[in-house]
Formats: sequence, C-alpha cells, structure tokens
Amino acid sequence: MANCLQCGKILIGRADKKYCDADCRSTYNNQLNRSQNNLVRQINRILGRNRRILKSLNPTGKTRVHRKTLLKAKFDFNYFTNIYKTQKGHIYYFCYDQGYILLENDYCALVERQDYVQ
Repeated sequence: MANCLQCGKILIGRADKKYCDADCRSTYNNQLNRSQNNLVRQINRILGRNRRILKSLNPTGKTRVHRKTLLKAKFDFNYFTNIYKTQKGHIYYFCYDQGYILLENDYCALVERQDYVQ
C-alpha cells in the first residue's frame, strides 16, 4: 500500500494513485512549484514597475530624460520584455508598450510602442 504524497494517509483505490484527494494534489503541486512561481512573480513586479516608471515620465508618448532620473525612480535596466532594432541598427528596449533607447551623455529617449513596431 502507498501513502499520499502530501498528507501521508494510506491510499485506497488504484495502484498508481498518489494523493488521497484533489486538495492534497493541489497543495502538493503548489508547494512543488512555489519557488518557480515566486521567481516569475518577482520578475513580473519588476517589469510592471519599469513600465509604470516609463509611462509616468512619458505622458505625451515621446520624451527625453536623464538615466539618473530612471535610476532614482528604481528603474531596473536589466529587465525588459523585448527589443526592437531599427533598420539603422538603433536598439529600443521595451517593457510591454513603453520603451526607451539609450542616447549620448547618459540620456534616454522614452517612446510608446506604435502599431507598426512589432
């Protein structure tokens, strides 16, 4: 006889049964995936914060700010959802629909994604 992987109760029924009920199965799998889910949640929080910062500093859809302004607002340059490279080789970093490009003298141009930018 086997025991439930979550609560340890003796299992009755099929030979390949692993849990005594759906609650034990859910609890076991939630605990198993907790560290992965926490990592994903943490990254999503950073991406969301980055997007909010870009959006708040760029109410008109296109502006220019100093890199220090973004850093002061706790913007994390290591996290973005995608990159767009122009035909001229310029690279825009996006957090969902809000993006930026690094300019000279530690400035950044903030932009809002346009429909033609994939």
